[in-house]
Amino acid sequence: MTLRAAEGGIARGRSGVLGAALGIDDRIFVAPAERRMVRAIEAGLEQVEEGLAAELRFGDQLADTTARYLFEAGGKRVRPALTLLTAQLGDGVNPAVIRSAQAVELTHLASLYHDDVMDEADLRRGVQTAHRAWGNSVAILTGDLLFARASAIISSLGGRALELQARTFERLVLGQLHETVGPTAGEDPVDHYLSVLADKTGSLITLAGLVGLIFSEAPEPYYPAISEFGERIGVAFQLIDDVIDITDAAQTTGKAPGTDLRADVPTLPMLLLRRAAATDADARALVERIEATAAGEDDAAFLSAVAALRAHEVSAATIAEARRWAAEAVAALAPLPGGPVKRALAEFAERVVEREA
Repeated sequence: MTLRAAEGGIARGRSGVLGAALGIDDRIFVAPAERRMVRAIEAGLEQVEEGLAAELRFGDQLADTTARYLFEAGGKRVRPALTLLTAQLGDGVNPAVIRSAQAVELTHLASLYHDDVMDEADLRRGVQTAHRAWGNSVAILTGDLLFARASAIISSLGGRALELQARTFERLVLGQLHETVGPTAGEDPVDHYLSVLADKTGSLITLAGLVGLIFSEAPEPYYPAISEFGERIGVAFQLIDDVIDITDAAQTTGKAPGTDLRADVPTLPMLLLRRAAATDADARALVERIEATAAGEDDAAFLSAVAALRAHEVSAATIAEARRWAAEAVAALAPLPGGPVKRALAEFAERVVEREA
């Protein structure tokens, strides 16, 4: 199943809002209690969406416009959906769960503004990136505003939530810092990259799952399982993004093929290709071809190089690595009770490595 973002709000497919967010065909939930769970999550997602629209108002015309820009461009709302799903392991959706889901999504949204500036990206969710529309300073300050609003929401939920949010924000920044400066002398570039993904992507998915547990008063023995699941599925999610970056499905992804390659942003296919280039002349020639065309103005030559990377065995190796991380994420769920939540999380992990956008 392809996960697609639709302009103007949550993407909706034939499987409903939950299916669009997590890629799960909710028709697999047939028992009356399972159907009630799905309806509760979908109703909760609607409340999250309404709350986000309200939170993205700052009483300033420019700030209101820029802060709503990527929100209105769409999004799958993966993280809020996970919060509402894990809350089913406790007492279910309540106002605190909704508020925490909004804070997590705002944190994610803020990070996109900053990431696009650092990556010099041109497109996000099918629209021009904020820094291309208003400049780097406005995009960075908009991200700061969203981080501030997310923190304000979290602070209203108590000290434990605030500490979790702060530690997650710290990991997001450290992940971006480590990605920017690269591996230290003697550090394996692939290991370094995977640790960056755990910080930049895994930490926020983990936060989404944990706040669902905390504010639904789910049993604390479930916390380590959800934490490990979030870390590992976050890495798998980003590895598939690395493969998506070199696809030619710009209409589906909302990004031009090879966006990360042009910005010299590390991806696993390119790291594996560089590793192979040490002993393989063909790999070395492809590295040189990608580097030369990424810096040039001949789009056709660059896209041809991207296609060659897509056809190279390193792309298949990246997908295999993503599947390994996803399998470990599912294995981490062993302590959870059997039932629709565990089944949904496992299904989500499978869909993560099958997605095309």
